[in-house]
Amino acid sequence: MKELPVRTARWSALHPWRAITGWLVFVVLCLGLGIAVGTHNATTEDYRVGEAGRAEAMASEGHLQRKPVEQVLVSARSGTLDQRASEAAARDVAARMTKLPEVEGVAGPRVSGSGKVLVVQVTMKGPELDARKHVGPLRAQTAAVQKSHPDLLVEETGSPSISQGVEAQRGSDLALSETITLPVTLITLLLVFGSLLMATVPLLLALSSIAAAMGLSMVASHVSPDAGVGTNVIILIGLAVGVDYTLFYLKREREERARSGGRLGSEALVELAAATSGRAVVVSGLAVVVSTATLYLASDVIFSSLATGTIVVVLVAVASSLTVLPALLVKTGQRAERRAARRTRTPRRVRKAGTRRVWAALMRPASTHPAATLCVSVLVLLGLAAPLTELKLVEMGRDTHSRAIPAMQTYDRLNEAFPELRVTHQVVVRARPDRADEVAAALEELGRRTQADPLFTGRPRLRTSDDQRVSVLEVSVPYLANSAEAGKSLARLRGDYLPATAGRIPGAETGVTGDVARAADYPAHQNGKLPLVIGALLLVTFGMTVLAFRSVVLALIGVVLNLLSAAGALGLLVLVFQAKWAEGLLDFHSTGSIGSRVPLFLFVILFGLSMDYQVFVVSRIREAVLAGVPTRKAVLDGIGSSAAVVTSAAVVMVTVFASFVFLHIIEMKQIGFVLAAAVLLDAFIIRIMILPSVMLLLGERSWWPSRGMRRATQPAAVAVEVG
Repeated sequence: MKELPVRTARWSALHPWRAITGWLVFVVLCLGLGIAVGTHNATTEDYRVGEAGRAEAMASEGHLQRKPVEQVLVSARSGTLDQRASEAAARDVAARMTKLPEVEGVAGPRVSGSGKVLVVQVTMKGPELDARKHVGPLRAQTAAVQKSHPDLLVEETGSPSISQGVEAQRGSDLALSETITLPVTLITLLLVFGSLLMATVPLLLALSSIAAAMGLSMVASHVSPDAGVGTNVIILIGLAVGVDYTLFYLKREREERARSGGRLGSEALVELAAATSGRAVVVSGLAVVVSTATLYLASDVIFSSLATGTIVVVLVAVASSLTVLPALLVKTGQRAERRAARRTRTPRRVRKAGTRRVWAALMRPASTHPAATLCVSVLVLLGLAAPLTELKLVEMGRDTHSRAIPAMQTYDRLNEAFPELRVTHQVVVRARPDRADEVAAALEELGRRTQADPLFTGRPRLRTSDDQRVSVLEVSVPYLANSAEAGKSLARLRGDYLPATAGRIPGAETGVTGDVARAADYPAHQNGKLPLVIGALLLVTFGMTVLAFRSVVLALIGVVLNLLSAAGALGLLVLVFQAKWAEGLLDFHSTGSIGSRVPLFLFVILFGLSMDYQVFVVSRIREAVLAGVPTRKAVLDGIGSSAAVVTSAAVVMVTVFASFVFLHIIEMKQIGFVLAAAVLLDAFIIRIMILPSVMLLLGERSWWPSRGMRRATQPAAVAVEVG
């Protein structure tokens, strides 16, 4: 492992054009292979968890599963609705939709209680998740009806239309994110290197890594299905780590170039950088991969998709840093050497001196008063974490989507006009065919109980499979799926009505599914897996740090510091997104809750990414100690010399993550915000304040039980005492 970065860099430095050409061929092959095999998307079955998932599976067995439904609304543009005109429009809708191969059936028109809106329900063929791919022809026919009836307002909504709208919005959001991120990243790198050529190298490598990772992720989706979030996470993580890894390598090569004073050629300088930063990149990359792999333990298709995208793009980014980056550094270095006589270094020396003074000032509290700095910094993070006591996790469902999507605006009008269509629970019972009459009687009794309960509305609908084994009772609730009343109706069905009726039938299997049940069961499933994932994550982080530095103490410190930064970031997330004060500032509508996937994703990604900084900073300190420098001086010099590059890397990461705050999807906004906050806390409070304070207070004990470090520090300690 130690020799791999050096050997790879040596070959790349000696054969730069082969390495560059090989990398470009690799990227093209990855994309070509991905396009050839396509993406295997997750199916409805992949999302099933808990009782809701079990009930869905039973309903599907009897071919009674929920079908994708579109609703076409007909209303007056102003004033009252013309009954004859609206009925004519409804007949036009039915006639057009019935002819489409995507349509299974069209229900008769229903008029709202106010008489102002008419709705026609259109049931589509095929699985619920696939309907968004085939809803285009239905929307085209709705537009045609609108054109034929200009005096009326004819609109379409439904899960397929909304999903299609969300997908289109996600695409435009990603384009906006890239528009923001790429220029800011380039400007940051320009400030770091003072050279457009050197600033372009990390960006191009990151983008090429993202391209290769997208192709490979398509291939990987045939093993672990893609839940539709793969592209998002590849761009999010790929740009962050791709630039970071390249930045660490580039900065070290420039340091070695300045230290050599022109005595070493570009090939030798690249090899020196590979022996230090190259190894740090490999360790950091493996840490991200191993920590992210713990997401597979959640047994959830979305987390598995997130994990696959992250692992693929990180491995590709590491590969680019080890292979093509040394070749690019040699070519740019040779160019710099040819122009050395015409270049002046004075401005750079002034800038470095100024930079050193800035970081010396920032580190002065930790160097002069480590105990006080440690206490204050920890208290600040604990204060930021305080809002966690109010954390409320929910599944971000359809009701949380942006109202900029036209189908969502129509969805709101549908809910207002037809409250009985807002939520439907499916009560599913599977029993032997000879108990079909008993099951029907029990479900009819359950239906009578719901009709007498104000939490429910409308007349229940009972369906039974052809083989008489599976029965489904649909009951409606006049409240939104994310409302407290809808939650109470689910609890009453599961805890009271179902056990008292169909639940008493010997040998019968029962369950309740639907949007509310899914939203309740998913967080419960996730919370059940949370201890396993977090426990594995802590163990993996601890083990990776011990392997990297041979120090149990540093491993424990790393785990605690990661927990502190994650808790502080989550506290900020609760403060900003559960309250309403930041709605206008960040352009979102507060749901009074946090997406159920956000905390676990933060913990896993942050623990992996923070290893970038931990490995880079502590490697510099360890390197100095092994060279005989006293631990105190090594800590101050190591953190001081790496502070600028760590901060630059943090700025790039924060820019990438913060750009996701401008997205419309609320859960992605929350993920972007919390990751940006966590990186800021990690870079400025953890690495500049807490880490040096702890290491200065512990001294040589930081390296326990490493024998090599004890041997390295003992001579230095003796020399200090003699002096």
